[in-house]
Amino acid sequence: MKAQITASFLLFGFAFFLVGESRENHDSLPSNLRLNGDSITKILGENKEEILQTSVGVFRNDKLIAQGIIVDSAGYILSKASSSVGARTIRTLEDQSFPIRIRKRDERTDLALWQVMGPPKSWETVQWADLNQSTELGMWSASAGADLDKIKLGVISANPRVILREGGVMGVLLEDLNISTTGIPITEVLPHSSGDRAGLKIKDRILKVDGRKIKSTGQINQLMQEKDPGDLLTLRINRKGKEMDIRITLGHRSVGFDLFNRNLMMSGPVSKRRDHFPFVIQNDLPLEKEMMGGGLFNLQGRCIGINIARVDRVTNYTLPYPIIAPVLNTWLKGLR
Repeated sequence: MKAQITASFLLFGFAFFLVGESRENHDSLPSNLRLNGDSITKILGENKEEILQTSVGVFRNDKLIAQGIIVDSAGYILSKASSSVGARTIRTLEDQSFPIRIRKRDERTDLALWQVMGPPKSWETVQWADLNQSTELGMWSASAGADLDKIKLGVISANPRVILREGGVMGVLLEDLNISTTGIPITEVLPHSSGDRAGLKIKDRILKVDGRKIKSTGQINQLMQEKDPGDLLTLRINRKGKEMDIRITLGHRSVGFDLFNRNLMMSGPVSKRRDHFPFVIQNDLPLEKEMMGGGLFNLQGRCIGINIARVDRVTNYTLPYPIIAPVLNTWLKGLR
């Protein structure tokens, strides 16, 4: 019996040694080869430089808030509007910084056009993919890295589609009432939600929303569908017999109600606006929310569209060029 136990420990120790040896060999792989490594990005060849040369970082108070692409040789930059609010400068591949000013915004597409200020200069511009070129599921695509020092690679990961408006949320649960003359009671306030940050509490009764008297739960739900994340709402509530007004900035549905979703918790920061787009291409590139507004390119270095929303750790939305072209061409024509 003693010999059997000794043999078992020896076998276990040998197996542990092999696992440890294998893990050590795996961990010794250079970090630059583990994700979007040098050997992988070589497939882009000279197109890598073309992508990086026409991409810029968009900064506010020396902090990267978005990316953009150069769309006109006079120094016009296209980016994501809601991410680039308050931008002051852009930074190029050569680490040169230039002041910029906003020229155009489009709510429907969440695009913004910025102009580089300063002495005249002829800028290298992005080359667009053919309008009729298809983007098939599984097709390789690329974007500039956050510091414009590398390329991120991934694939088109879902069928192109319209992204409908989800509406903003308060992050509270309401008692379901068809008619009420004393307000709609709040039955739960989700931690860290917009309602929680605004100070709403369980048993508060909602009497009015933006001055409109509320008589049913359905009426509140309908009003939420007409609002977007980031919109400001004024609630008149009754708390223990005392009426008061509370101002609340609406959150996004996935943050408000999927707060404890495992995928969301692993995702890290996501875009503030992630819905209500006319048409998107979905990709799985390992991008950060500060990289929205940058271009999505094919392996020939042609721009397929603009990365418009980081949804979660494996999902980004890209506005394809056929959606961008009418807006951009109208803007540039009016500015020339």
